[in-house]
Amino acid sequence: CEDLAWEKMAHAAKTAGQIAVGGGHKPVAISSLNSIPLPSFYAVPTPSLLIPTPDKLALLRTADKAGRAFDSRIVKVEASFAESIKEVLLFTSDGRTATDIQPLLRFGVRAVAEDHGKRQSGSGGGGGRYGLDYFADAKRDAAAHGREAARIAIAMLDAKDAPAGEMPVVLASGDSGILLHEAVGHGLEADFNRKETSNYSGQMGKQVASPLCTVVDDGTIAGSRGAINVDDEGYAGQNNVLIKDGVLVGYMHDRLSAKHYGIQPTGNGRRESFRSMPLPRMTNTSLLGGKDDPEDIIKSVKRGVYAKRFSGGQVNISNGDFLFSLTESYLIEDGKLTAPLKGVNLIGNGPEVLRRGDMLGSDFELSDGIWTCGKDGQSVPVNVGTPTVRIASITVGGTQA
Repeated sequence: CEDLAWEKMAHAAKTAGQIAVGGGHKPVAISSLNSIPLPSFYAVPTPSLLIPTPDKLALLRTADKAGRAFDSRIVKVEASFAESIKEVLLFTSDGRTATDIQPLLRFGVRAVAEDHGKRQSGSGGGGGRYGLDYFADAKRDAAAHGREAARIAIAMLDAKDAPAGEMPVVLASGDSGILLHEAVGHGLEADFNRKETSNYSGQMGKQVASPLCTVVDDGTIAGSRGAINVDDEGYAGQNNVLIKDGVLVGYMHDRLSAKHYGIQPTGNGRRESFRSMPLPRMTNTSLLGGKDDPEDIIKSVKRGVYAKRFSGGQVNISNGDFLFSLTESYLIEDGKLTAPLKGVNLIGNGPEVLRRGDMLGSDFELSDGIWTCGKDGQSVPVNVGTPTVRIASITVGGTQA
């Protein structure tokens, strides 16, 4: 039903009820409606959609100017500003009601550099559940994003061909969490485990990662892209521990999987819109920080790769095998970052990578709000986080042995 007229909604409910009866389900009597008390993880006084367009154009021009001013070899800058407000009015068959207004902002910059016939690009940007107050922090204002995109583009002009083979890889804090999200996080969504199609099926209570590793999915991080006051089934966002000290202790649940496992939903029942079915979905998924100095982690590597920024990847949920491409990475030689690299792919297995994580930095960082997760044709905003991590050995796909 795409109409809030009472007659239309009643007709849709009656039709759904007839389908349910045909499926053998018993009618549910609702004695009362109960409004759910909700936290507020993204109170935005003035949503960006209400700000005049010229103010947003000024941000785009600022990013463009900063990117071009970074280096004379920058020949092109593209900047984008995307914003939305999702209004949620929720009534469930067990009498739960909730309302929520979910703002979302995303700012992106792409810079192109040219030098003596070589051409490279770099990207920057961020966002989250903010208004234009997001840009008040000098570390993430429009000019900073423009300079960051230009920095990467210039660095890549001198990039060398990537090495190939098994070697240590150091994952940088922040954006590297996307590897965790894709290669491990999806396998911890309860519907895959209920259907026994996940590598983590039947592993509850078992050691599935290095004892250094604790993985959480936390929908309560204020302002983060994956934050939710309430999921799409009427349950408040939560901080759920999934792996603790290397031991699998929980999955992410919607109502259906929670009923199957005999537990309470975890606030992960999400859907793209009312046209879609709720599914167990991630919010802000992170590997928590450890005790190692990030500089010591790099110094510990004789020869390897420092992975800073990721682009696309492919993951097999059933066994955790993955292939990821890097957009910014560096060669580590004798404990130092030396040359930028191009054409780097990481090939491995998500659970195995967590087992091989032998140093965790004290510099946990949440990515700056650029990620969207797709599942079963539905897209939802998410975020990721990680400290600097040393993976003892992983396959690097490159051209230089």
